This record gives sequence, structure tokens and C-alpha cells, in this order.
Amino acid sequence: MEQETVSLRWEGKKVAHVNGIMAEKIWSVVSDFCNIHKWLPTIDTCYRVEGTEGQPGLVRYCTSTKTKDEEETKWARERLVKIDPKERCLSYEVLENNVGFKSYVATIKVMTVDSGNVCRLEWSFVSDPIDGWKKEDLEAFVDFFLKHWANKMEMNL
Repeated sequence: MEQETVSLRWEGKKVAHVNGIMAEKIWSVVSDFCNIHKWLPTIDTCYRVEGTEGQPGLVRYCTSTKTKDEEETKWARERLVKIDPKERCLSYEVLENNVGFKSYVATIKVMTVDSGNVCRLEWSFVSDPIDGWKKEDLEAFVDFFLKHWANKMEMNL
């Protein structure tokens, strides 16, 4: 009898493109770790809790909009694990939250495509399974935020 192996970790990657904006300008938004609330929907606040701006170890606290179905505001404390301005890449991890993440690490990269005319935003993640979610739910969540972020940058930069 063949045994089915269940993956203990979820891994995924989503990609979006930003047209007509230089990678350096996109990176200035992505690397501004404590201002994500200015770019992503449903995130109401985001502020520095500890650490130095632009340095690994920086911790931010984010809260999300309450919806009709939710009884409490969703929140997360997240730590910047790695930031590389030369490669235009950063990684962060969720430390504490009331969303259901037990372990979640994301990496966001900004890459130049088509001689600088188009930028590629790549958001990859490694996560423990989240109670009540399927991997596809997390992928859809990341994809929604990434595409919104890319569209908002395209319209406002």
C-alpha cells in the first residue's frame, strides 16, 4: 500500500509587473518596510516597533481593516530578516499575529525587465499550514496584495 506524503510546509511564488517605472523607484517603495499601509489594501496602520530603518532586525506592527464577518482587528508583528539594496531584495518573517500564521517568511524582489521599461515584482513565501486555509488560499492572498501593490505603484509613481 502506497503512503501519501503530506507537505509540512507551504511554498509559493507570485509575480506582478510594473510598467514604465524604474526599478530603483520601485525598490524605494518596497524597501520602506514600515510604510506598507500606504500601498496595500486593508492594512490600516504599520509602524516601527524596534530596530533601525533599512536594517535587519527592524520590527514593524501592522493592523488590518475589520470586516463585517470578523470580530477583531487582524494584526501582525513582522521582522526584517534580510535586505539587499544592490540585489533589490528583502525578506521578513511574521513573529506574532492573530491571523493564524505559525511560521511565515516572505522574500520580495524587484527586477528589471525589458531594458528598464518594465519591473518584475516577485513575492515568494515559505509557511507552515494555516488552520482553516488551503495553500491555494494563501497563494490567492499573496497574489491579490502583490497585484494591487504593482497597480498602485504604476498609477502613483
